[in-house]
Amino acid sequence: MDRKELFEKKPKIKINDKISWCPTSAAMELIGGKWKSVILTHLISGTKRYNELRKEIPGITERTLSLQLKQLEEDGLVVRKVFTKKPPLRVEYTLTEFGQTLVPILNLIIEWGLMAAETKGEFIFEE
Repeated sequence: MDRKELFEKKPKIKINDKISWCPTSAAMELIGGKWKSVILTHLISGTKRYNELRKEIPGITERTLSLQLKQLEEDGLVVRKVFTKKPPLRVEYTLTEFGQTLVPILNLIIEWGLMAAETKGEFIFEE
Protein backbone atom coordinates (compact mmCIF):
# COMPACT_ATOMS: atom_id res chain seq x y z
CA MET A 1 0.00 0.00 0.00
CA ASP A 2 1.46 3.38 -0.96
CA ARG A 3 1.62 6.31 1.46
CA LYS A 4 -1.26 8.20 -0.16
CA GLU A 5 -3.59 5.24 0.14
CA LEU A 6 -2.36 4.61 3.69
CA PHE A 7 -3.04 8.23 4.63
CA GLU A 8 -6.54 8.11 3.11
CA LYS A 9 -7.47 4.92 5.02
CA LYS A 10 -6.31 6.50 8.32
CA PRO A 11 -5.27 3.33 10.12
CA LYS A 12 -4.26 3.37 13.76
CA ILE A 13 -0.52 2.95 14.23
CA LYS A 14 0.99 0.61 16.80
CA ILE A 15 4.62 1.07 17.81
CA ASN A 16 6.03 -0.63 20.92
CA ASP A 17 2.50 -1.57 22.06
CA LYS A 18 1.45 2.10 21.92
CA ILE A 19 -1.53 3.03 19.73
CA SER A 20 -1.48 6.34 17.84
CA TRP A 21 -4.20 7.82 15.65
CA CYS A 22 -1.95 9.45 13.06
CA PRO A 23 1.71 9.45 11.96
CA THR A 24 2.40 12.71 13.81
CA SER A 25 1.11 11.22 17.06
CA ALA A 26 3.22 8.12 16.48
CA ALA A 27 6.33 10.24 15.93
CA MET A 28 5.63 12.42 18.97
CA GLU A 29 5.13 9.30 21.08
CA LEU A 30 8.76 8.48 20.33
CA ILE A 31 10.40 11.93 20.36
CA GLY A 32 7.85 14.25 21.99
CA GLY A 33 8.12 15.97 25.33
CA LYS A 34 10.41 18.65 26.61
CA TRP A 35 13.68 16.70 26.74
CA LYS A 36 13.79 13.80 24.25
CA SER A 37 14.65 15.86 21.18
CA VAL A 38 17.13 17.91 23.21
CA ILE A 39 18.93 14.74 24.31
CA LEU A 40 18.87 13.38 20.76
CA THR A 41 20.38 16.58 19.33
CA HIS A 42 23.27 16.29 21.76
CA LEU A 43 23.93 12.76 20.48
CA ILE A 44 24.09 13.82 16.81
CA SER A 45 27.81 14.49 17.12
CA GLY A 46 28.48 10.99 18.47
CA THR A 47 28.72 8.92 21.62
CA LYS A 48 28.39 10.74 24.92
CA ARG A 49 28.84 9.66 28.50
CA TYR A 50 26.01 10.27 30.95
CA ASN A 51 27.90 13.06 32.73
CA GLU A 52 28.70 14.78 29.43
CA LEU A 53 25.00 14.92 28.61
CA ARG A 54 24.23 16.16 32.13
CA LYS A 55 26.72 19.04 31.73
CA GLU A 56 25.59 19.91 28.19
CA ILE A 57 21.91 20.09 29.20
CA PRO A 58 21.97 22.23 32.37
CA GLY A 59 18.18 22.58 32.74
CA ILE A 60 17.48 18.85 33.08
CA THR A 61 17.46 17.01 36.41
CA GLU A 62 19.43 13.79 36.82
CA ARG A 63 16.22 11.82 37.35
CA THR A 64 14.60 13.22 34.19
CA LEU A 65 17.75 12.60 32.13
CA SER A 66 17.89 8.99 33.34
CA LEU A 67 14.20 8.38 32.67
CA GLN A 68 14.30 9.95 29.21
CA LEU A 69 17.44 8.04 28.22
CA LYS A 70 15.79 4.83 29.39
CA GLN A 71 12.69 5.59 27.31
CA LEU A 72 14.78 6.48 24.24
CA GLU A 73 16.64 3.19 24.67
CA GLU A 74 13.37 1.23 25.00
CA ASP A 75 12.06 2.91 21.84
CA GLY A 76 15.19 1.88 19.92
CA LEU A 77 16.51 5.40 19.32
CA VAL A 78 19.51 5.21 21.64
CA VAL A 79 21.84 2.40 22.64
CA ARG A 80 23.32 2.30 26.15
CA LYS A 81 26.71 0.70 26.67
CA VAL A 82 28.06 -0.01 30.16
CA PHE A 83 31.77 -0.50 30.81
CA THR A 84 32.48 -2.28 34.09
CA LYS A 85 35.97 -3.75 33.64
CA LYS A 86 37.62 -1.18 35.87
CA PRO A 87 36.12 1.41 38.20
CA PRO A 88 34.56 3.86 37.98
CA LEU A 89 31.52 2.54 36.10
CA ARG A 90 31.23 4.19 32.67
CA VAL A 91 28.00 4.46 30.69
CA GLU A 92 27.85 5.74 27.10
CA TYR A 93 24.92 6.58 24.87
CA THR A 94 24.83 6.56 21.08
CA LEU A 95 22.12 7.00 18.46
CA THR A 96 21.02 3.69 16.95
CA GLU A 97 20.67 3.27 13.20
CA PHE A 98 16.96 4.03 13.68
CA GLY A 99 17.88 7.07 15.80
CA GLN A 100 20.21 8.29 13.04
CA THR A 101 17.18 8.60 10.73
CA LEU A 102 16.10 11.52 12.93
CA VAL A 103 19.27 13.57 12.34
CA PRO A 104 17.91 15.55 9.35
CA ILE A 105 14.71 16.32 11.27
CA LEU A 106 16.62 17.29 14.42
CA ASN A 107 18.88 19.59 12.37
CA LEU A 108 15.76 21.27 10.94
CA ILE A 109 14.38 21.72 14.47
CA ILE A 110 17.69 23.31 15.53
CA GLU A 111 17.57 25.70 12.56
CA TRP A 112 13.92 26.54 13.23
CA GLY A 113 14.74 27.21 16.89
CA LEU A 114 17.50 29.64 15.85
CA MET A 115 15.14 31.37 13.42
CA ALA A 116 12.45 31.59 16.10
CA ALA A 117 14.94 33.14 18.52
CA GLU A 118 15.97 35.70 15.89
CA THR A 119 12.36 36.48 14.94
CA LYS A 120 10.48 36.27 18.21
CA GLY A 121 13.11 36.55 20.90
CA GLU A 122 16.75 37.21 21.51
CA PHE A 123 20.04 35.48 22.28
CA ILE A 124 21.38 35.95 25.81
CA PHE A 125 25.12 35.47 26.26
CA GLU A 126 26.44 34.83 29.75
CA GLU A 127 29.81 36.22 30.64
